[in-house]
Amino acid sequence: MDPVRNPYAPGAGQRPPELAGRDRQLQQFEVTLERVAAGRPERSMVLYGLRGVGKTVLLNALRSAAVQRAWGTGKIEARPDAGIRLHIAQATHAAVREVAHRHRDPDRVDGVAGVLKSFALATRQADRQGRGWVPGAHLSDVVATKGRADSGDLELDLVELFTDIADLARDLGVGIALFIDEMQDIDVAELAALCGACHEIGQQGAPLIVVGAGLPHLPAALAASKSYAERLFAYVEVDRLPHEMAERAWTVPAAGEGVTFEPEALAELYRVTEGYPYFVQAYGKVTWDAALADPIGLSDVQAAAPEAEAELGRGFFGVRYERATPAERDYMVAMADLAVQTGDGPVATAEIARHLGRKPQSLSPARDGLIKKGLVYSAERGQIAFTVPHFARFLRGRDLSTT
Repeated sequence: MDPVRNPYAPGAGQRPPELAGRDRQLQQFEVTLERVAAGRPERSMVLYGLRGVGKTVLLNALRSAAVQRAWGTGKIEARPDAGIRLHIAQATHAAVREVAHRHRDPDRVDGVAGVLKSFALATRQADRQGRGWVPGAHLSDVVATKGRADSGDLELDLVELFTDIADLARDLGVGIALFIDEMQDIDVAELAALCGACHEIGQQGAPLIVVGAGLPHLPAALAASKSYAERLFAYVEVDRLPHEMAERAWTVPAAGEGVTFEPEALAELYRVTEGYPYFVQAYGKVTWDAALADPIGLSDVQAAAPEAEAELGRGFFGVRYERATPAERDYMVAMADLAVQTGDGPVATAEIARHLGRKPQSLSPARDGLIKKGLVYSAERGQIAFTVPHFARFLRGRDLSTT
């Protein structure tokens, strides 16, 4: 097939040509937007799941839905050991700019901008890395509002900031939506402050929602930060695609190029990808390039499989393995060996220690380092699992003798 016409798009957060299997989540969010804009009570949303299942893609699609309804939106990506105050200042600035130009009262807009500026300037003192953000030209002539959103108490400042920007959006019959990717990387104290602010805003009925996305342990992290977090958000698990939706992800883009698949080819593609969206796109792309003619058949998938596996090994899996220290790699290899017994599911940390002939306490630095790097997560107390699907299989099949 002509590689220039290849319709598949494997990439980090890159929207596939056919966003299959996510209609229910998109429809649910449309209802949320309608209800919040109408002043009806509705919870913020949290997406959670393994890496490669399309959480970021879905998060971006939800943001697009909010933009289409003329909401003010902003997005941040949380990072380990980095405070969120600076990033929230930037995201809310973007959201305010999206609604401010439609407002008829410039003094009202300047008042909200002054609160935003006071919150932003407070990052100089409050950001844990000592960084500060000086608002650009759009706020350069605005006077910061002293005594509003600048106390240094993140939860109090967020409540005041969210209240004011939500009121500005309410004047226009819309709302504000903040999107947070990698939400599990937010510091526990800051996560608690964010939950507290969302709780207060919800009680006010203010038209502002937060949509977070993160790894499978994100719901547990939120519950640990605030006891009421389990009732504060609508939790949506983002998982692999069922067979019919994976087929749709392959056949609809191909049909747009006048190409079809034989049923046996689709069955084999699903067998090797198990419906994980990133793998669906990766195998689809390589299979297209390997196919000699229409329709794409089983032999094309089989011919393409080694190249697809090699590309995943170099990129999706390999770069993550290389980020780990030697001790962390030993820990992951032990996990992979033991995961054979659990169907590549969670493994008991005590079993890993026995497998390595070590005391469990001595392995804590390696485990904690892997959690911090987002390579594993604590499925439940005493259990550990990979955040990346098929990673255990990759480690068992990899020649590790030279690494």
